[in-house]
Amino acid sequence: MLYVLILSVSFVACSKKETEACQQQVNLFIGTGGHGHTYPGATLPHGMVQLSPDTRTNGWDACSGYHYDDKTLIGFSHTHLSGTGIGDLGDILFLPYSGELKLTAPNGDDKEPAFGSAFSHEDETALPGYYSVYLKDYKVRAELTASLHAGFHRYTFPKDEQASIYIDLARTIHNRQLVQSEIQVINDREIQGMKRVRGWAPNRYVYFYAQFSESFEYTMPDSAHITLRFQPPFQSKYISAKVGISFVDYEGAKNNLLSEIADWNFDQVVKNASAAWNKELSKIVVTTKDEKDRTIFYTALYHSALEPIISSDVDGRYRTMDNRIEQDTSYTNYSVFSLWDTFRALHPLNTIISPEENQAMIRSLIRKSDEGGLLPMWELISNYTGCMIGYHAVSVIVDSYMKDQQNFDIEKAYRACVKSSSYDTLNVSPTINRDILHYNLMPIGKQYKNTSGYIPADVEKQSVARGLEYSYNDWMIAQFAKGLDKKEDYARFMELSKNYRHYYDSSTSFMRGKMSDGSWRTPFDPRFSDHNNDDFCEGNAWQWTWFVPHDVDGLAELMGGREAFIEKLDSLFSVSSELVGENVSADISGMIGQYAHGNEPSHQTIHLYNIVGQPHKTQALIDKVLQTLYFDDPDGLSGNEDCGQMSAWYVLNSIGFYSYCPGIPYYSIGRPLFDEVKINLENGKAFTIRVSNNSKSNKYIASARLNGKTLDTLFFSHKELMEGGVLEISMTDKE
Repeated sequence: MLYVLILSVSFVACSKKETEACQQQVNLFIGTGGHGHTYPGATLPHGMVQLSPDTRTNGWDACSGYHYDDKTLIGFSHTHLSGTGIGDLGDILFLPYSGELKLTAPNGDDKEPAFGSAFSHEDETALPGYYSVYLKDYKVRAELTASLHAGFHRYTFPKDEQASIYIDLARTIHNRQLVQSEIQVINDREIQGMKRVRGWAPNRYVYFYAQFSESFEYTMPDSAHITLRFQPPFQSKYISAKVGISFVDYEGAKNNLLSEIADWNFDQVVKNASAAWNKELSKIVVTTKDEKDRTIFYTALYHSALEPIISSDVDGRYRTMDNRIEQDTSYTNYSVFSLWDTFRALHPLNTIISPEENQAMIRSLIRKSDEGGLLPMWELISNYTGCMIGYHAVSVIVDSYMKDQQNFDIEKAYRACVKSSSYDTLNVSPTINRDILHYNLMPIGKQYKNTSGYIPADVEKQSVARGLEYSYNDWMIAQFAKGLDKKEDYARFMELSKNYRHYYDSSTSFMRGKMSDGSWRTPFDPRFSDHNNDDFCEGNAWQWTWFVPHDVDGLAELMGGREAFIEKLDSLFSVSSELVGENVSADISGMIGQYAHGNEPSHQTIHLYNIVGQPHKTQALIDKVLQTLYFDDPDGLSGNEDCGQMSAWYVLNSIGFYSYCPGIPYYSIGRPLFDEVKINLENGKAFTIRVSNNSKSNKYIASARLNGKTLDTLFFSHKELMEGGVLEISMTDKE
């Protein structure tokens, strides 16, 4: 087969019709069912406020607060996480009602009835920046929209009836501990309040300031609950509430609201939100006759733009990792860094369509390192959670550096990356929870990998997964050192990057746990999973054996050469999907053989075929994932959305390529799904992918052309992409 790409510099801006079509194709209910854990409410790209309905509080499928299976809702809260596997936030819940407040039956894993109302999906509308639902029990139409830092509620109550709004500060997704709360009534149209929560984020603050369009009377039984009552006649057919949010203080919440929503024009705020989403979604314009594929794509692009969120106030103030308040109007503080997930596809996607914002996020990561003494692993509202494994802030930083996107303090970034690889529990902020520090941020396994070369399975859980990710992270630091001409560091980290070899057992051809005495852990079954208690992380030996993205040739050598590697890789996709164990990780999902697309460790594996010279297998498997594991349906994701990673994988692979190893500034071409894709770059250029002979059956690449030169392998560079041009690919049904 021939593989050719042609690039010519050209740029055509998106038309108004194109950008409006992008927004209209988003289905915000994709991922709200199954285990996707997304929310359908109103927010802006990277907005601090996510004003969305809540239907449940407890259980794995309550992580976003909303699940499509539920028939009742308990209110509308102002902060949410998209697609996580752990729940938090769900702050400042509003429930409008007429008549008497009613209890509803619990949903999901909730055990107790809660105030709320029945609703129907037939009476529910969700668009980017807008949400509406009819509350059957109270005959109230609720409409929601948002700016970056504020939420806007518009309620239509039954005519001539008393209208009420119940406000709950105590409730938090997954019932996190309320350490402190306060509500202050300023006058008969304004209130403010705060809450401090101990949960996934060990020490989290949120403040709000709210204005109401009508005067109210109130009852406040305690510091976390208040009911506002509005007596007719009303000045308008709506009762509206505007709510500013801040993680700093009351002043910040008020300034955020008044700066962004000065009047009561709800429709204008919806229009502004729509314009913001049109701008974001028009960064990539796809052409296809398949409306379902188009909807899945733009919903994925939407979900890719939710997090990280902006967490500094309009005046530049923000809460630091060591719980101080700082102000810097030249800096944007970001939060919600799900780095174990998002280093793989979300941040590489950002280097293409949003490089300036991605570098701003990196500046935020570096500053967080200054404040707390360490780069975050999973940062949540200025808190180190220590969740997951690896030190993947390194990947995000170095991938950007290797792509010549270097608008951050490079030397400071390098020092922070090196420290992430070290075992240092002393030079960190005293505000960091010590259990999180010792077991997650600075586990003893780092000392072992730096001295013995491997982490003994009888010393630390998840030893194999941690060791493999550390090897990749250290390879990233080696590339950083090489770019900075730090020769000794380069040699040291390259040696550490080979530590993955310690975990490979040639007798089984799998990575597996090795004990302190050098023996293998027994018994061994590559299908075995014991969630968070075995040698892997949310996966098993079948999925983790392939995580050596930085040295595929070295892994192939361990397996006995390229042919043996290919034979083993083939078996990954053809063996039984059966999993073994009494506590199998629920994250192992979306199975093709033992390949698990529903969780991140597998996300680069399909593209290994390109590296070993069998691109037709990459193309066939990408096609299978795109066609069978993503749907225009509430249960449209094969696993947790994970703050944009599951969607970013779809975005990149559906347009035809993937960042198979962040840190290597090249892309692996797979199976383009659309007839034409235009990526509108920040530099004013456009990169267009035109696909001929494209159909469901024509899933193989016959030829591809780049700058008139035939490619022998299906790879192209980030530099070539950012220069703009046209990539032409011809498809066939022949391998």
